[in-house]
Amino acid sequence: MPHNQSKRMIAFALSGIVLAVLPFIVGGTLGNSWVRTLDFALLYIMLALGLNIVVGFAGLLDLGYIAFYAVGAYTFALLNSPHLGVFMPWWFILPLGAILAAFFGIMLGTPVLRLRGDYLAIVTLGFGEIIRIFMNNLNAPVNITNGPQGINMIKPIEVAGFSFGKSVELFGHTYNSVYIYYYFFLFLALLTVLICYRLQHSRIGRAWVALREDDVAANAMGLNIRNIKLLAFAMGATFGGVAGGLFASFQGFVSPESFGLMESIMVLAMVVLGGMGNIPGVILGAVLLTITPEILRDVIGPLQMAAFGRMIIDPENARMLMFGLALIVVMLVRPEGLWPSKRRKAEFHDALDDDIPAVDSQAADGLKG
Repeated sequence: MPHNQSKRMIAFALSGIVLAVLPFIVGGTLGNSWVRTLDFALLYIMLALGLNIVVGFAGLLDLGYIAFYAVGAYTFALLNSPHLGVFMPWWFILPLGAILAAFFGIMLGTPVLRLRGDYLAIVTLGFGEIIRIFMNNLNAPVNITNGPQGINMIKPIEVAGFSFGKSVELFGHTYNSVYIYYYFFLFLALLTVLICYRLQHSRIGRAWVALREDDVAANAMGLNIRNIKLLAFAMGATFGGVAGGLFASFQGFVSPESFGLMESIMVLAMVVLGGMGNIPGVILGAVLLTITPEILRDVIGPLQMAAFGRMIIDPENARMLMFGLALIVVMLVRPEGLWPSKRRKAEFHDALDDDIPAVDSQAADGLKG
């Protein structure tokens, strides 16, 4: 076995061990609330990887991605809660939510095929807001979404009669449902990473790269730009729909407030901060932007009391202020992201190596016609 391959195998094994014991370490030292934060980090990893297909691979700026998250969440809530009196198995609802989200992704992608840059961003932003307002007002004349009050009492996921919403006793200790969801989300996050990796190194992935670098050149090489763009929107939306269904099951409650513009901006920031187009970078960005605000939430209040003896700035406002300043500093120091791909790093530093072509010309091979 080559030396590099053995080192990679050791790294994977150590990472697996760390991920397996992480919730017990975090829960034992910081409490169950931080295990819940880890659960949300895994959800945001799935969301960010889905958006990375659209923004990072295909180069299409999407500010309304959270709409697909909402479609998946409301699909799960409507079909597995007392609101409509319908209770379907989760293994049917999750794929259904993914299919509906992909359908809405194609609906968004079809009218914006000729748009790019700021114009595309404005249209996708409007689409995201339309979905949120739609969910907010679809309570009359027929109450479907329950309007701004949202839908509650959503049944958690059940496997072989065991509900993920209940605590479990193991080795004499009782563990909250957040531990069970952690391993379920971890499995689906790893599956998402595998799918994204396979997509990135497929003919479709190379076609997306060619589209991102120069859509005119890609079209001249014979690539079907229309289908490639629609496929990017549909694939990205699919991951958003699955994450939305998991969110509804985990929270037990959904409302339009959870799918505002700031959520779309946050997911986009995860992709940009980590490194667009680079899967490990996107994962890093998602983890940092999920955990850092929670750390600041616990630190800012006691810090002000220790320094001034009273609260000078509201902890929530100070948290977002420091968070925003940190993002600005990172973007100024490393505009390519914290963990960029070799291609993107070379582009930002104007040092394009010979083995990193500016346009992936191989993307067109085998995909002509």
